[in-house]
Amino acid sequence: MTKAYAQHGDAAGTFLGHPKGLFVLFFAEMWERFSYYGMRALLIFYLTKHWLFSDSESGVIYGAYTALVYITPVLGGYLADKWLGQRKAVLFGAILLTFGHFIMGFEGDGGQDPASLNIFWLALAFIIVGSGFLKANISVIVGQLYPRTDVRRDGAYTIFYMGINLGAFLGSLLCGYLGETYGWAYGFGAAGFGMLLGLIVFIWGKPLLLGRGEAPDPARLAAPVMGIKFEWLLYIVGILAVGVCWWMVQNQAVVGTLLGVAGAILVAYVIFTAVVKLPSDDRDRIFAAMFLILGSILFWALFEQAGSSLNLFTDRYVDRAGVPASVFQSLNAGYIVLLAPLFAMLWTWLGRRNMEPSAPAKFGLAMLQLGLGFLVLKWGAEAVGMGNATPVLFIFLIYLLHTTGELCLSPVGLSAMNRLAPAHMASLIMGTWFFASATGNFAAGLIAAATGSEKASGEGAGKALVLDVYQTIGLWAIGFGVLVILVSPLIKKLMHLDTLRDADELAGSKELAEPQAAGVHPEPKGA
Repeated sequence: MTKAYAQHGDAAGTFLGHPKGLFVLFFAEMWERFSYYGMRALLIFYLTKHWLFSDSESGVIYGAYTALVYITPVLGGYLADKWLGQRKAVLFGAILLTFGHFIMGFEGDGGQDPASLNIFWLALAFIIVGSGFLKANISVIVGQLYPRTDVRRDGAYTIFYMGINLGAFLGSLLCGYLGETYGWAYGFGAAGFGMLLGLIVFIWGKPLLLGRGEAPDPARLAAPVMGIKFEWLLYIVGILAVGVCWWMVQNQAVVGTLLGVAGAILVAYVIFTAVVKLPSDDRDRIFAAMFLILGSILFWALFEQAGSSLNLFTDRYVDRAGVPASVFQSLNAGYIVLLAPLFAMLWTWLGRRNMEPSAPAKFGLAMLQLGLGFLVLKWGAEAVGMGNATPVLFIFLIYLLHTTGELCLSPVGLSAMNRLAPAHMASLIMGTWFFASATGNFAAGLIAAATGSEKASGEGAGKALVLDVYQTIGLWAIGFGVLVILVSPLIKKLMHLDTLRDADELAGSKELAEPQAAGVHPEPKGA
């Protein structure tokens, strides 16, 4: 059931036709994404140039870090839903993130100095856990500002989505430039100040949220447990999670083992539940969802080369005219800001003419564009001669193709998960989707390691090796994309769109950026 609130979301006034609280969340999330993507743009260079890890080691560290960022929202979301409430979880996460980003600015002695490295690992751990508490919950508060039937909900999430990408664009641009031009402390410091601004906005704007995101049982939070307020025990759990992540990010093999074992158990449990407990149509829909989930692992494993191996390639082998390589990390977010509205209109236009590709077909198109991006870069590098710097045009092209691929998969996948999962399995299926993203990010680190040198100097990797790996994964992506398109009619059949009714939709399915729900257009029974 939807929770009843004492005041309507518009009670504190509106701006551009939306509750003012939406813009509190917009700016808080924008600055959080500014800090996260600003730090991410610099991370691979910080690892290779300051801490002197080899390319291969840096790729695996990067993959473990990004994988953990996708896992911790499970903890943050659970604690918020059960006890803490979304607002306090976001506040706690923002505080951890602010600490983490500022600690990143502590350069220490560099090299492999153990004391300085331990501080660096701690900074990553704060950011990992802080992201888990914040990212899992801030978008939930957006939905709470509106009644379920409010026609403005789609527009609200579109505005919020633009804030995410605006922050990512500006963070990569500014923090990347400052970090590579003036010093690491300046880049990471800018990320820290961005997160601090987000924290201040969120605290200042609390009255405009009108009680949204508060704890489900405030009395339970205030009750003492072992002489300590229960709320503080939850914060202690968060701090303990920082310690666990501090250890795990240093032991990347453990992260890989965790993902492998937990992933196998999760997939087996979902399939077992579908086979044993669900009617045939719902069972088939779960099978279709699992096909898309498993396919997304390959997509993210290749797409997430952006922050690691592709970032290093841009730095070493591209004619950038003096522009820092990390600045090019802003291209993906910039393209999304420009293209997301066009894709939404395209799906709507095609849907009205019964020409819109199904969700599985869009996944196949995403893989084709992803693979083509890698092949275009290889062709461009070879066309000018391997001994010459690759024209920067081909970096713009690979990011363009990868972004259009992302727009065919990411919002489409989220929408499809909401549509295909029965209500009692909604959280499980969505959690499985994000777990697949974590697995893909870790696999991305392993692929990046295959493109890199084993030496801290980067010697021995070579342009040819990187491009050979890109050609291989590009061809695999295209092959998989063709396969997905060929089997998409079968997967679409498993979706049973003819028996999918609006009553089967989940809370939150109206909050997606795509108005046409990822190529799923159910007709009510008897229509």
